[in-house]
Amino acid sequence: MFFLLYALVLAGGKGTRLYPLSRKERPKQFIKFIHNKSFLRNTVDRIKNLVDKDNIYVVTNERYIKKIQEELPEISRSNIFTEPENKETATCIGLSAVKLLKKDSDATMIVLPSDHYIENEKEFIDTLRQGIEVVERKRCLVTMGIVPNRPETGYGYIQMGDKITNYESIYKVERFLEKPNIEVAKDLLSKGNYLFNSGMFVWRADTYLREMNKYLPKMYKAMMEIYEDIGTNKEEETINEKYKMIEGISVDFGIMQKTRKAYVVKANFDWDDLGNFSSLSKFLRSYDGGNNISENVFLEDTENCSVFGDKNLIICFGVKDLIVVDAGNVVLIMDKNRDQELKHLVEELKNKKDVEDYL
Repeated sequence: MFFLLYALVLAGGKGTRLYPLSRKERPKQFIKFIHNKSFLRNTVDRIKNLVDKDNIYVVTNERYIKKIQEELPEISRSNIFTEPENKETATCIGLSAVKLLKKDSDATMIVLPSDHYIENEKEFIDTLRQGIEVVERKRCLVTMGIVPNRPETGYGYIQMGDKITNYESIYKVERFLEKPNIEVAKDLLSKGNYLFNSGMFVWRADTYLREMNKYLPKMYKAMMEIYEDIGTNKEEETINEKYKMIEGISVDFGIMQKTRKAYVVKANFDWDDLGNFSSLSKFLRSYDGGNNISENVFLEDTENCSVFGDKNLIICFGVKDLIVVDAGNVVLIMDKNRDQELKHLVEELKNKKDVEDYL
């Protein structure tokens, strides 16, 4: 390959759907749950098999710089991009794209969330290689779609269109669907031409910015003004100024659902977006009655519960369909079927007095 690959790891989220395990001072990308390593550490270790460590970048906010340096001591401080405020994924990817473009006019970006679980890393790397190849040939925007193994209401979906000639697993994107209800999810699974939307992407930085110009022209204008001042003593001032004016939007809503250049690679590696306790509970120990538990848990006459313990003994007696989380100074007890509503609950908590220390 005559061009350089760059990995961009998105690590600025708050992870409110995993509250209270995830807090503002220790969001979910820093939680050590799998292989005794943080989600962020696992993400970087995976992509090292394809991208040189000097070309791995992390985008985050000022609050998490120190934690990232502790987790990733091999990543240079100059490879940590910071935003003055969170303005959604289209924006942080745009900021990173102009910074990489300033460094390398042929930069090809692999964009990865920092909170995914992936097994079969060889298949993962092979899938990315397919995406990289089609990006270089067609100057398109590529996303990774995961073959669904269950009807899932917590993920968005991608409908596959025409298969691309000479490629084993690449399709035009027919359309994106937001998170469905359970009946729609079952229907999508039965159709066989829908994939989970993984939120992982491959594209050239210049291609991404051209599509931003088409569909988010105001954001594009701001990014180009930032581009002009990168590397000068005005860079930070310009970023702060432009960010105040930007209306943030996700990359899915802002660009991917509108562009005609969207392709999807059909991926078969084991994958989960560990964005809620239902997905995280799969990594607990299975127990009688359909329960999943951590250490220091005692169950009696209990069914279909997921129990995340800490230092305290947790006893569940005569209950079912609950998520129980002991996170030190906060204990969460929740109906298992309302997992997707936790983010809204945390937003309500922020409006309460005297709970700041618990968030």
